[in-house]
Amino acid sequence: MEKNNAGSSLQTHELEKGLSIIAFQNNTSENQIFKEETTRDFIQFHFCIKGNLLFIYNDGNYSLPLQDEKALLLFNPEKDLPLNVRLYPNSWLITVLISIKKLHSLFSDEANYIDFLTEENRNKKYYQELSISPAMAVNLSQMLNFNLHDSVKKIYLKGKVYELLALCFNRPEEADVEQCPFLVDEDNVRRIRKAKEIVLQRMAEPPTLQELSEEIGLSLKKLKEGFKEIYGDTVYGFLLDYKMDFARQLLESKKHNVNEVGLKVGYSTSSHFIAAFKKKFGTTPKKYIQSI
Repeated sequence: MEKNNAGSSLQTHELEKGLSIIAFQNNTSENQIFKEETTRDFIQFHFCIKGNLLFIYNDGNYSLPLQDEKALLLFNPEKDLPLNVRLYPNSWLITVLISIKKLHSLFSDEANYIDFLTEENRNKKYYQELSISPAMAVNLSQMLNFNLHDSVKKIYLKGKVYELLALCFNRPEEADVEQCPFLVDEDNVRRIRKAKEIVLQRMAEPPTLQELSEEIGLSLKKLKEGFKEIYGDTVYGFLLDYKMDFARQLLESKKHNVNEVGLKVGYSTSSHFIAAFKKKFGTTPKKYIQSI
C-alpha cells in the first residue's frame, strides 16, 4: 500500500507471513500521526532516520521519544502494542514488524546470543534503544530509495530487512565487559571513544594509527584491539563506512556535486571517490543521485 499527500508519504509492504515493513516520511512543517494495529505476537523495530518521533501507548498515559539516528526495539508478550506514532516536522520512520515465531526461525541456532530469545527471557517484556550505525543507515536509505520493477520489490526488501536484522544483532556497540576484559578499565573505554571522535572529526585527513594511539595515550596494540571490541570493526573500516554514509547524505541533499562531496570526505581525486563509492554501494555517485 502506498499513500502520498502534501509532503508526506506512507508505504507498507507485507513481505511474507509474519514479516512486514512500514515507511513513513513526514516532509511537512506539521506533526503527523500514524496508527496501525498490531498484536503481541510481533516484535517491533523502529528506526528514526531523521527528525524526532514519539510513540504513544496506553491511551496517552505512556510515551517513548525516539530521536534522529536512533532505533527502538519493543516486545511485550503480555499485551498488544498498537502503533500510535507522532512524527514531528521533517521526520522519517521505518518500522519492521516480525513475529516472534519468524524471528526464532531466523536465529534458531543462535537464540542464546539474543537476550529476549533465550529460554529465560522469551516470555518477558523487552525494550532496547540503540544507535543506527553507518551500515544500518545505508541499508535504511536503500530501503527508501530504490527503483525496481514491482515483480522484484518484495524479494529486494525482504533481503534488506534480513540484512538490517543481522546488523542490529551483530556485536552491540557496548560490548559485554565480562567477555571483554579490556573494557573493564573505564579509562581504556574513554580513550577508545576519544579515538573514534578524532577520526570522525578529521575524516578528510585522518591521523595514522600510530599518531592516533599517541594522541589518546594507548599503545597501538590496545588501540586496534579495543576499537574492534567496542565498535566491531577496525578504525579505518569504521571510518570508511562513516565516510561513505556521510557522502551518501551529501549527495541526497543535492547541494554539492560529486567532486565537492569527494573532497569533503577526503578524496583528492573524484575517480578515487567514485571507485570507493561504487565498491560500497554497487553504483556510482551520479547514478545514485539519478535513482533518488
